[in-house]
Amino acid sequence: MTNSIEEVSNLESIFVIGSNTTENHPVIGAKIKQAVSKGAKLIVADPRKIELAKRADVFLQINPGTNVALLNTMMNVIISENLQDDEYIKERTENYEALKELVKDYTPEEGARICGVDKDDIIKAARIYATNDSATFYSMGITQHSTGTQNVMSISNLALLCGNLGKEYTGVNPLRGQNNVQGACDMGALPNVFTGYQSVLNEDIVKKFENAWGVKLPNKVGLTVPEITNAIGHGDIRFLYIMGENPMISDPDINHIKKALEKLDFLVVQDIFLTETAELADVVLPAASFAEKDGTFTNTDRRVQRIREAIKPVYNSKPDWVILMEIMNKLGYDKTYESPKEIMKEISELTPSYAGITYERIEMKGLQWPCTNINHEGTKILHTDKFAKGKATFVPCDYTLSFEGLSEEYPYTLVNGRILYHYHTRTMTGKVEGLNEKAPHSYIEVNPITANKLGFKENEKIKVSSKRGEIETYVRITDIVDEDVFFMPFHFADGAANYLTNTTLDKVSKVPDLKVCAIKVEKIRNKELAHA
Repeated sequence: MTNSIEEVSNLESIFVIGSNTTENHPVIGAKIKQAVSKGAKLIVADPRKIELAKRADVFLQINPGTNVALLNTMMNVIISENLQDDEYIKERTENYEALKELVKDYTPEEGARICGVDKDDIIKAARIYATNDSATFYSMGITQHSTGTQNVMSISNLALLCGNLGKEYTGVNPLRGQNNVQGACDMGALPNVFTGYQSVLNEDIVKKFENAWGVKLPNKVGLTVPEITNAIGHGDIRFLYIMGENPMISDPDINHIKKALEKLDFLVVQDIFLTETAELADVVLPAASFAEKDGTFTNTDRRVQRIREAIKPVYNSKPDWVILMEIMNKLGYDKTYESPKEIMKEISELTPSYAGITYERIEMKGLQWPCTNINHEGTKILHTDKFAKGKATFVPCDYTLSFEGLSEEYPYTLVNGRILYHYHTRTMTGKVEGLNEKAPHSYIEVNPITANKLGFKENEKIKVSSKRGEIETYVRITDIVDEDVFFMPFHFADGAANYLTNTTLDKVSKVPDLKVCAIKVEKIRNKELAHA
C-alpha cells in the first residue's frame, strides 16, 4: 500500500476494484464501512454483487476481465470534462499526452459496451473519483490475469491523472492475499531481487551480499512459480523444495501441477500439516505454526510487526528459520544464528529500507518501511515529495481480452475467489469444526435465470469442465452473479476450482490467469451418480 490502514476509516472517496474486501480483508473492509457511515463516497467495480456493492454510491458490475476498459473510460470522462489535476501532471509526471491519445477512443458508450454496464454509471464514478481525494483498493481480482500488469498500470494512471498519489487519504493500495506475503517479498522471496528489492543484476549489490555471506552468488534472474512447474515438465528441474505452499489446491490447472510434482526425482515439503501437496513429497519437514515461534510479519501497509512464541513447538516441529539453518549447515555452510533477533540485525545491515528497524524499536508498535536509520520514524505515505524514479510515468494500456474466449463447447465464464469462512487452501481453517459447518464443501454460484435455463436446482451436484479438467460441485443459486457468469471459491480440495483454471501467464509479471476461464456445465446423469 502507498498509504496506511489507519487512514481508511476517514477517507473522503474510495474506489474498490477487484477486491471482495469485507470477506478477504475484513479488518480493512470494516474500516471502509466505517468511512462510508461517516459520509465517504464509495465506488465498487466487480463481476459479483459483493457486500460493499450494497453500500456503494456507484456499483459497476463489469464483465469479467474488463478492468482496463473501465479505467480507460473513467479517464476519458475525466479528461473530457477537464477534471484532471493539471498542476500535478505537469510537476510530477511524464508521458501524459500518450495517455490522453489512447483513452480518447474509450468513450462512455464504448466502455459501457465492453464492460456491460450503464455509461451513466461510469460517468458518475469518474466524477466522484476526480472531484475528491480518492483512494483505490484492489486485490487479486486485478493482478491474477494474463493482463494483470496492464490492470495495475491503469490504476496507477488514474491515480496520477487526478493527483491521488503521495498525499494522505489517497493512494494506490494493493491488499495482500496472506498475512506475510509482503514480508516474504521484502526478504527476497522473488526470483529477481535480494532483500528490499535490491536487484540481482546490480553488480555492486551482488558483491555486497557476497562479502557479507562469504560465498559466490548467482547474478541472473531465476524462475517464477509457473515457470518452475513448466521447467519440471521439460526435465530441467529434478528437485523441488516447497515451503508453506499448497500448489495442489492453489495453483492453476491442478492436473498439470500433479504431473509435474510426480515427475520430480525428489520433492521436499515444509509445512505445519500434511497438505495435499505434502502427501506427494519424498520428505516432509514439520514446521512450527505462527503461535510457536518468534519473528516478524510485515503487513499490507508495509508495517513490520513482532510476533512472539505463545506455546512451545508441538512434537518434533521446528521454526522455519531453524530448519533452514540446520539444512544449510549440513550442506556445508557453517553460519549459525541464536535467534530471530540476530537474523533481523543482519537484515537491517543489508537492507536499506529496513535499516532502522530493530526488535527494540518494534517491541510495542510496528514500523513502516522505508525506515532508513535508527532515528527514522518509518514512512506512513509513499511518494510524498517525489517518486523514486523522479517523475512518475503514465503507461497507456489498451484493453485486450484477458482470458481464453468463450466457445460453442465452453460457453460460460467462471470467476473464482475466497470466502469469509476459509483461508487459502484450508490447511488451517479446514480443521475448524465451526468454519466447516458454515462452509463444508465446494460450490458454484449460478444466477437464477441461468439456473432455470439449464434446469439446475439448489444444492444439486453438477459437472463443471474446462479445457484442462473437470470437477463435480454443488449448485448455489444467487443473483450475486450475472447471467451466464459462474463463481467458485478455490479453497476446497473436493471439487477444486483450480482443476479448471488457466495457466496463461502475464508477459511481464509471469502471474497466471487464475481468475477467469471458459467452462461448460452439465447435469450429472443417473449412471454417473451411481458411480459417484
